[in-house]
Amino acid sequence: MDVQRAQDIFASKDMIAVHLDGEPVWIEEVDVANKMATVQVGSRPTNTHTVGVERLEEQDH
Repeated sequence: MDVQRAQDIFASKDMIAVHLDGEPVWIEEVDVANKMATVQVGSRPTNTHTVGVERLEEQDH
C-alpha cells in the first residue's frame, strides 16, 4: 500500500484489516517522510515491527 493509505487507515475510526506477510497487524504509527509504519503483529502489544508501508496489504472485506 502507499503511505497515504496507511495514514488514512491509521486515522480511521473504522476497523480495517491489514496484513503483513499474511499476518494480521494493527498500524500504530506512520512515518510519512520515510514511508515506514510501526505495526503490532497479532494480539501481543510487545510484538511490534517497523516496516516499509509497501509491505502492508489491505484485506478486502
